Amino acid sequence: MRPDAIIFDFDGVIADSEVLANQVLAEIVTAQGCPTTLDDALGRYMGKRLPDLVAAIESDTGKPLSQTFARDLQAMTLARFRVDLREVPGVRVFLEAHAAVNRCIASSSSRERLAVSLDVLGLADQFTGGVFSADDVARGKPHPDLFLMAARRLGADPEHCLVIEDSESGVRAGVAAGMTVIGFCAAGHVRAGHAGRLTAAGAHHLAMDWEDVAAVLRRAE
Repeated sequence: MRPDAIIFDFDGVIADSEVLANQVLAEIVTAQGCPTTLDDALGRYMGKRLPDLVAAIESDTGKPLSQTFARDLQAMTLARFRVDLREVPGVRVFLEAHAAVNRCIASSSSRERLAVSLDVLGLADQFTGGVFSADDVARGKPHPDLFLMAARRLGADPEHCLVIEDSESGVRAGVAAGMTVIGFCAAGHVRAGHAGRLTAAGAHHLAMDWEDVAAVLRRAE
């Protein structure tokens, strides 16, 4: 069935941001005396909520982070985004080709990070009034709360929503919400085994690029 709405994750789906964000993390942890590569950070820290991220870094470095860590990390990450952030190739064409489909963003990122990123990419007008953050719910992914809230705001039945997600926790959240989930594997942070992990998390389809996502929609027509 053709979906009534498409719910997009953001980092790694629309914005090719995970490499940049985790490079910043790698630099921070290295500066704390624990040499860390980009791949180390992707494997150890990507997708963690702030309390879990802090705990992991403190465990790795053997010392507490500063009280300003969260603020400093946000500032450094957004500074890097303002210079180097790019969209995932093909997303703009996909958005324009499917402009008539009800859609929104539902992301674990903060409202500030989403606003800055959309502005840098010039995509804010593609999601007017439809950008939802984990800041808006009590429980983030892998709980379904964010996706269910997004569906309510769109006036869509969760069973008729299509979720596009690049993370295991996001896939689990979409499945828990009763939605059809595409596991997306096109951004720069994707490494060997990523597609298998998304399938294991419950993804109904896999997409290696935006043309694959469009093909899923065509098969639903």
